[in-house]
Order: sequence, then structure tokens, then C-alpha cells
Amino acid sequence: MSTDFQKARAALGARLRDLRLSGPAGRLTGTQLAELLGWTHSKVYKLENGRQTATADDLRAWAEATGSPDVTDELHARLKGFESHIRSWRRQLASGHRAVQDAITAEHARTTTLRIWENCLVAGMLQTADYARAVFTRHAELMQSPRDTEDAVRARVRRQEALYDSGKRHQIMMWEGALHALVCPPSVLAAQLDRLLSVIGLDTVELGIIPFSNPLKIHPGNGFWIYDERLVIVEDWHAELWLDDADSIATYDRAWNALRESAVYGADAQRVISEARRAL
Repeated sequence: MSTDFQKARAALGARLRDLRLSGPAGRLTGTQLAELLGWTHSKVYKLENGRQTATADDLRAWAEATGSPDVTDELHARLKGFESHIRSWRRQLASGHRAVQDAITAEHARTTTLRIWENCLVAGMLQTADYARAVFTRHAELMQSPRDTEDAVRARVRRQEALYDSGKRHQIMMWEGALHALVCPPSVLAAQLDRLLSVIGLDTVELGIIPFSNPLKIHPGNGFWIYDERLVIVEDWHAELWLDDADSIATYDRAWNALRESAVYGADAQRVISEARRAL
């Protein structure tokens, strides 16, 4: 997936190099173009060699400086094409976490059956406000992004109203590690585990836990969400991957089914959660 992204970025870089060398403004050296744009030469080099992702403003400036303003839309379409699948946290969090939550909420609203896998965190659809607050705070620190924690918490908690919509189904699986990870104070985690116990039995929610003691068909991997059969979102440290091609969706469908073979449900899931709660 990241390889496809890199190939697309390299292809965009090659197009930029072509504009610099053979645009209507005539052949420009990298140094000349950098001077025209007020950039460092290293930025021109990185963009042309696919080592840095251009912004929409970068592409517009490049097209104009090489005498090719008419190709701006083409360049923007190339950028949008690969950024729609690889959504970097740096860009997504430019204005804080609230915008990211709103984008996810829009996808949830379009979805009838949502399958969620989490290996180290409690799934957002089941998070208490205090737990979500701790998660957003730590993520903002890591990403050095604007702090709009309370807005993000409210958006996440409001989205949980869908858990009580009889027209929707939420199939959620978590590794037992998510029940023990102290990403928040122990008292907050205790309340969060109580929250998990309270949703077992809802006819719109299927909550599965994979105990440490159960054999795994595959390794836990990253968290991912399957929206009906049309979209998969995978979360990594640097970005979210939004995958809508049939092959990728099929791969995550197989991963879900393999993980599900190791999960326990109902009273057995309740027991695992209760044991984690007592351990606190």
C-alpha cells in the first residue's frame, strides 16, 4: 500500500521535472526554479524525486513558474488521487482532531454494517468521554497538532448514538491487550471496562475479545474498520489508509475472519473483561 503511494508520488515528481525541463518558459535548472519560487533547492529536488509530498499550493506555484498554469488542475488531480487513499496525520490534523472525527462520522452514517478490529485500544465507538480525552491528548502530543480535544471528544461520543439504531450493526473485536493498556489513568480504564460490559447483550452490537490465551490464526496487526463492503480504513502512525479497491477489501475481510476464529463472545467475553477489571 505504501509502495503504491510512493510510486504515485514518484510519478508526480517525474511530471514536475518534465515541466521544469520542457515547459513553455523554457528549460530551468533546479536552482533557477527554486529562486523563482523562493524555495530551497533541496525542496525542488525532493519533490522531483518523490521524497516529499507536494501541497496544492506547491503544485500551483510550480505550474505558474514553469509557464504551464493550464496544467494546475491535472497536477491537483494527481495529488488528490493518491492522497484520497493515504491520508497523512500531518495534513489531517492541521486544524485538530475534530475535522477527522467529522469525516469518520460521515462514513458511519452511510454504513449499515461496520466491522472494527482494535489490537491495543478500546474501539472509538465504545470509548467513554474520559478515555477518549486521554487518547486524543496523547495523539495530539505525538503529532504536535492543535488541541481541540473537547470538540473531538463530543464528536466521538455523539457518533455512539448509532449503537442504538436498530437499522445498523456494529461487529467489534479487540485483542485482550486493549483491556490492559494504560493509555489513561487506572480509574478511567476501570470505568471504560464497565462501559464494555454494559454493551454486551445489545442487539445492535456484537463484541468479541481475543484472549491472550487463545491461539491466533494471524498476528494482531493494526486497527482497521470495514464499512459494509465498500471501504476499509487502516490506521498507522503516519497516516490513515482509505482503501476502496476490491482486492484490498477482500484482504481485510479475510483478516477479519481469521481473527474472528480466535475471539470469544457473550458470557466468555464478559469473563475476560471482568478479569481485566479485577486486575486493576
